[in-house]
Amino acid sequence: MSATAGQAQGERGLAERLGLKPGQVVQEVGWDEDSDEALRQSIEELTGNEMVDEDYEEVVDVVLLWYRDGDDDLFDILSGVTTALADGGQIWLLTPKAGRDGHVEPSDIGEDATTAGLAQTSSISAARDWSGTRLVFKGRR
Repeated sequence: MSATAGQAQGERGLAERLGLKPGQVVQEVGWDEDSDEALRQSIEELTGNEMVDEDYEEVVDVVLLWYRDGDDDLFDILSGVTTALADGGQIWLLTPKAGRDGHVEPSDIGEDATTAGLAQTSSISAARDWSGTRLVFKGRR
C-alpha cells in the first residue's frame, strides 16, 4: 500500500471512529482556526457530503460541535443544535484534550448535556488535540 493510500485510510478511520456513514448530513458548529482539518476532511470523504454550517435549515443526521472553555454557554448551544437533529441523530461534542487551551471538564459536559435532555454514550480521542463525546437524546443509545 502506498503512503498516500495508507494516509487516506487513516484519515477515513477518523470519521469511522465517530460511527459516521456514507450519505449522512453533518452540520458543523463552532469551527475555528484550531479545529482539526484531518478530521473534517475524513468526515466529508466518508459521508460523501460537504459539512453544512450553522445556517443550514434542513434536518441533519449528526452535529459536529467544536467547543472550548470560554465559548458561549454550552447548555444554550446544545439546546440550539438539537432542533436540527433527525430522529436518531447524534451530537459529537469535540473539546480540547486535558492540558490544552480551552479544555472543558467532563463534569461540566455531563451537567450541561443532562440539562439539555441529552445522554452521553461514549467518549473517544477524536483527533490529536481533541476529545469527542457522543451525545444523544435521553432514552436513545
